[in-house]
Amino acid sequence: MKQGTKVIVWFDEVTKDDIPLVGGKGANLGEMVHARIPVPPGFIVTADAYFKFLKTSKVIDEISGYLEGLDVNDSKKLQEISTIIKDKISSIPMPPDTVKEIKDAYHKLGQGLVAVRSSATAEDLPEASFAGQQRTFLNIQGEDAVVAAVQGCWSSLFEPRAIFYRQQQGFDHLKVGIAVPVQIMVQSEASGVLFTIEPLSNDTMKILIEAIYGLGEAIVSGEVTPDQYLLDKSKIRILDKQIHKQEWQLAKNTKAPAGELEQNIKINVPASRQTLQKITDEDIVALAKLGKTIENLYKTPQDIEWAKQGTQLFILQTRPVTTLKPKEEIKTAPKIEAQAILTGVAASPGIAVGKVRILPESSQINRIQNGDVLVAEMTTPDFVPAMKRAVAIVTDRGGRTAHAAIVSRELGIPCVVGTEVATKTLSDGQEITVDGSRGEVYAGRVAEPTKTAPVVVTQKRIKTKTKVYVNLAEPELAETVAARHVDGVGLLRAEFMIAQIGGHPRYMLHEGKGEQFMEMLARNITTFAKVFHPRPVVYRTTDFKTNEYRNLRGGDKYEEFEENPMLGYRGCSRYTRETEVFRLEVEAIKKVSQYYDNLYVMIPFVRFVDEMARIKRFLVAEGLYQFPNFKLWMMVEVPSNVFLIDKFIDVGIDGVSIGSNDLTQLILGIDRDNPKLAPQFDERNEAVLMAIEKVIKVSVSKGITSSICGQAPSVYPELTENLVKWGITSVSVSPDMIDEARRIIAAAEAKLSQT
Repeated sequence: MKQGTKVIVWFDEVTKDDIPLVGGKGANLGEMVHARIPVPPGFIVTADAYFKFLKTSKVIDEISGYLEGLDVNDSKKLQEISTIIKDKISSIPMPPDTVKEIKDAYHKLGQGLVAVRSSATAEDLPEASFAGQQRTFLNIQGEDAVVAAVQGCWSSLFEPRAIFYRQQQGFDHLKVGIAVPVQIMVQSEASGVLFTIEPLSNDTMKILIEAIYGLGEAIVSGEVTPDQYLLDKSKIRILDKQIHKQEWQLAKNTKAPAGELEQNIKINVPASRQTLQKITDEDIVALAKLGKTIENLYKTPQDIEWAKQGTQLFILQTRPVTTLKPKEEIKTAPKIEAQAILTGVAASPGIAVGKVRILPESSQINRIQNGDVLVAEMTTPDFVPAMKRAVAIVTDRGGRTAHAAIVSRELGIPCVVGTEVATKTLSDGQEITVDGSRGEVYAGRVAEPTKTAPVVVTQKRIKTKTKVYVNLAEPELAETVAARHVDGVGLLRAEFMIAQIGGHPRYMLHEGKGEQFMEMLARNITTFAKVFHPRPVVYRTTDFKTNEYRNLRGGDKYEEFEENPMLGYRGCSRYTRETEVFRLEVEAIKKVSQYYDNLYVMIPFVRFVDEMARIKRFLVAEGLYQFPNFKLWMMVEVPSNVFLIDKFIDVGIDGVSIGSNDLTQLILGIDRDNPKLAPQFDERNEAVLMAIEKVIKVSVSKGITSSICGQAPSVYPELTENLVKWGITSVSVSPDMIDEARRIIAAAEAKLSQT
């Protein structure tokens, strides 16, 4: 979006490129609104507003002094410093102009009940693992109460758990910002969490939904053990249901005093409803379809919070699943023959043996020693320092998406949740064996520990003739992904790097900053070329649409409004008309190519043969072909590419990559972001398969490289088998699917070798 200091932005003004301004949660809400996901409307108090508050209140040096030299493993000192900083932030008046803007936005939203949530700029990113670190205030009403809740979110950036997490992750405390989404409150009759994978086995072909009565905070915290519904992702078919009794639910306290921030109370669930399924089968299927749509939007498995009010389903937030492991690393634990003394929900695999340490509350986390089994009613983010010392975790309440379950999977330690009576049945100092794979607890040492690894980057290397490439965009991920068993980068997206630069390229040229733009882009591309060398890195030149370009600084001066940007002024058509802008990218590519010989260029959204010919002539004239290893690829996304593939190849390109998302939607005439049509968006459609087959076979006959971008080869093994059979050179997938794609390709190649 347009840059500059802003206090308030609305959901429809932001996208995933605005994380520095609105945090991960805020950016995801904006992204879903643009994709027409049913999200309750709202606005965001930006991180700019928070940083302005810190600066004007002159507390930065004071906070730094408190945090300097703090040992976050000293839980008592951590709690003490946290309280001091939070009290300081809460006691300082907010700047009057900020207060006015918040109140004006609240009035525009309708002045009704709202949810006020925290969205830290380092939260909900793929590399950030522990959710729920800052405060959430529900059922807030009244302009003064909303302002107080926003300031409460700001101060919660210094909760003990948040300070501990930032220290562990190496984040600078005062460079992490916090934005605050304010959203119309859904009075949830039922709510829950949806994983677009099965979180225990990491099965990407399953969807797991958890549901409870009332507000969803009880499920995320683990206070209530939810229903679990397991579905087949491809067919959206219910496979299994586990119904759990629920005796109470969270609801708005209608008698709470005005301005009170804690507005929720526990109310009893009528006895006749306690053992019933929480939502209908129709709702389960509808939620699964929404989850699949959101996963397709982000191209990676998602952890989604949802709610139901009346007949309407809402999505409250989504974040990437951070605990994915390759299937080869998920081993079945040996069956224990002893009699279990407790059973619950299997929440994190592995077997551990240790002494019980029961923690009634987080203030006692100092009691946990290395090698203990942490036992609690439930865990919260405040338990994390102790969880990192424990060998296993057992709780009375919670499901597979509760805090204890998510953190245990991240740490790679066994976990059993929802036992109901662990804190009453077990005793301090008692030795137990915890089987997190089966959800069972045994007295004494009855098996050998089999702890799982929290992060997997090495495994048995499967060899395939068909290369496995990866799709990337963020320079911060380059080194980590390069360490994986991957043959190169098949799609390096320019858009994320250009969004980080911030300015529209024509605006940068107008301001005399073209050289700066080029240097920053070259620096980012170098990050990928360096860590992947000598493996190829295929850089796709910018494919911003006009509405996306307009969001860059100065972009509103250069971009016209288009009714349908997807089919508008984008890709190759733009380069042939704006050569001075395209030259900035070419100069950046040349600069990198002087040092690294593994950088290729791929041109997106090419409509006409003569356009591709003009681009090649331009690249020759600009000197890119002076580099011996330089290759020019073209994205195949438009039906004309398929019909005229021979002529496009004859222009003199070295390879093609099939953009299956755009190609599918243009062949079928389906907006891939439309939830109503999402079930019919399928790369396995006969017309799409005919197009893909033709492109690959002609490429083989012409002796050029053929590839495909997207997750389809990982999701549909039968499609992958066809791709291999037709002679595709490589597939390029998102980082989480590298190993799964390699496994599927190996199986397809083995099957074909036997025919």
